[in-house]
Amino acid sequence: MSETSEAYEAYSPSEMMIAASARQLGGVRNCFVGVGLPNIVCNLAQRTVAPDLQLVYESGVFGARPERLPLSIGDPTLVTGAIAVTSMFELFAYYLQAGLIDVAFLGAAQIDRFGNINTTVIGDYAKPKVRLPGSGGAWEIAIHARQILVIMRQGQRSFVDQLHFRTSPGHSGDPAHDASRGWWGSGPTSVVTDLGTYAFDEASGEMTLVTLHPGVTLDRVRENMGWDPKVSSDLGETLPPTDEELRLIREELDPEGISTK
Repeated sequence: MSETSEAYEAYSPSEMMIAASARQLGGVRNCFVGVGLPNIVCNLAQRTVAPDLQLVYESGVFGARPERLPLSIGDPTLVTGAIAVTSMFELFAYYLQAGLIDVAFLGAAQIDRFGNINTTVIGDYAKPKVRLPGSGGAWEIAIHARQILVIMRQGQRSFVDQLHFRTSPGHSGDPAHDASRGWWGSGPTSVVTDLGTYAFDEASGEMTLVTLHPGVTLDRVRENMGWDPKVSSDLGETLPPTDEELRLIREELDPEGISTK
């Protein structure tokens, strides 16, 4: 793919997150995906680095190629070109719980340094300031998908030292304990934000900054999280979206800019 040219020089933080996430799906066979940014990520990956990628949706659809952006996981467009349409029970029991899902995307209202996720409440559980959608299938996806990718915006309120509620488990900080849990999944493997990309240290399970997006400084990253981040010894810069990636996002995947502006 070509370098970004003047025609597409400007790109939004969401487009940066989409491009950076899609590149991580090269060679992946199937991905459990929701609506919004993860859906655009997977459709971009199908058109670039993973042409054989099969999209799996919680509503019971396997191998879909939606003709347009779905409005929800129950949108009929999800069955377009699907290999199989099953019940939610069958999808979770025979695909996810059987360890057949390679990668899954999760979002988060809060995430901690070990990739534990909160999508339940902000504040005290009994009297929360905000009650969030909850788990749905997220906690089950978190422990059974072989890799977990998280895509979310970064800030003091979302990257927290202490979760208000742990909805979906990540790493515990004790790799030996994590290995003994008997789950198909390895825990979170990557986090992509509007500031950079993160992996997880194999020895400690701690989130580690591996690249900064163009124009983002380490000080800015530190200002937008609730702990002092672990930083890779070979910290690099995320490659910006290419012309082709931006063309696909803007002309084919989200021409109205519903999720990307």
